[in-house]
Amino acid sequence: MHDTIEAQGAGATTPAPAPPSTSALRRFGRALGPLPWIGPAVILIAAVVLWPVIEMVRTSLLRISSSGATLGTRGTGNYRDLFDESDLVSVLLRTVVWVVGVVLVTIVVSLALGQLLNARFPGRRLVRWAVIVPWAASVLMTALTWKWMLNYYYGIVNKVLQGVGIIDHPVNWLSHPAQAMMWMMWVAVFVSLPFTSFVILAGLQTVPDEVYEAARVDGAGRARTYFSITLPLLRPSLLVAAIINVINVFNSFPIIYAMTGGGPGSKTDTSTTFMYKLAFTGSGDVGESAAMAVVNFALILILVLVYLRVVGWRGEAQS
Repeated sequence: MHDTIEAQGAGATTPAPAPPSTSALRRFGRALGPLPWIGPAVILIAAVVLWPVIEMVRTSLLRISSSGATLGTRGTGNYRDLFDESDLVSVLLRTVVWVVGVVLVTIVVSLALGQLLNARFPGRRLVRWAVIVPWAASVLMTALTWKWMLNYYYGIVNKVLQGVGIIDHPVNWLSHPAQAMMWMMWVAVFVSLPFTSFVILAGLQTVPDEVYEAARVDGAGRARTYFSITLPLLRPSLLVAAIINVINVFNSFPIIYAMTGGGPGSKTDTSTTFMYKLAFTGSGDVGESAAMAVVNFALILILVLVYLRVVGWRGEAQS
């Protein structure tokens, strides 16, 4: 019997390994397998995102008139002119304050609003529909409405505040830079709340009831349950909401331009409105404006990466 097995083993032939080139071709073919499915998305991203970025960088290296005519190359001249602008540092600092302030307040208020929308009470569906209205309305229309409400002569804000005795005389809110920034930040929070609240609401609805039941059995109070269970489980929702809000608020051109135009002077400009003014006011330097756009692109990447670093997104992805 033992001899038979040995004979069979000796007579058996093992398949020859595939040539290295054939194996590599197979791996390459498997790698290209998803291409027909993701190809359209890749083409769309390249056309809508990558190509404009390339054109933006190329334009920042050219001398372009306000009419759009290319007058030759400038190298880094546009960047030198941009960094020589006396208002640039204050504009960049104001932009960081604008983004961080609006996003932070939006997240905090949306956490409370999300809890409210997740609770059971009569008319909850009506309240949810009402919360959507500021998000569904045009941002420009909302900004103009608030500008009229803050008008010195006939604005309802002055009339209400005078009526309750908070102020003695009308205030020209948008003519003072600090007050104007506060009101514009409020409008930015106002239009950002619906989206953020519903993202948090979606996150709250994914938390299993069994988790809260176990916490109650263990004797955990509401505060401990919220900070030890709810907030950690909301981390993915908060990550998405914060990143999208950072991008939206950073690029929030209509609110600032409709309410103050960046004025008085450039005291309420952010980098987005400042970029617009470089291109379309005064001598109209499109190349310098493109250089500002490149700086904006880099700045928003830095803000997002810093936030991801702070919240530990790598650990979240691995878990």
